[in-house]
Amino acid sequence: MMTELSLNVLDVAQNSIRANADFIQIRVEINNEQNRLTITISDNGCGMTAEQITKVEDPFYTTRTTRSVGLGVPFFKYAALAAGGDFCIDSKPGLGTIITAVFVLSHIDRMPLGDMTSTIHTLITLNTTIDFLYIYKVDEKSFTLDTRDFREILEGVPFDVPEVSSYIKEYLKENQLEVDAGRIF
Repeated sequence: MMTELSLNVLDVAQNSIRANADFIQIRVEINNEQNRLTITISDNGCGMTAEQITKVEDPFYTTRTTRSVGLGVPFFKYAALAAGGDFCIDSKPGLGTIITAVFVLSHIDRMPLGDMTSTIHTLITLNTTIDFLYIYKVDEKSFTLDTRDFREILEGVPFDVPEVSSYIKEYLKENQLEVDAGRIF
């Protein structure tokens, strides 16, 4: 079992990368009034058939050849259901996949959200040819990081250049702090 939800996000986003997505959207929405934490990961990768969706939720199925089990999606699903939430995969071959995990925010069994800043930073700087749209929302406050905007401004300078990587990390930290005022979810 993963110790924080950000690691589940990292694992599912890696699935999107393996599915040849060149655009991945990650949305984290915390609604204190509704007592909900919702994480949505969508991509424009190869998508899945209904049969593949059923298999991907099975921990003993994987398309990878390096190991015989695939635990990322089953762990994410289990984490949501164990925390009184819900889990859904919507996918169409050739169009991509949307995974939504909903958690009861105050549920005793909900894992902490974890370090989303490091997760998003890692995804962006290690996958420089893929575009990411990251939306982080707490109640009425939110911020968005869209790598397509960064690409336009940087005019071809890659995201893994140390100065750019540091800027992205600070941008994520500062904006998250502005949105959640340092509260730990």
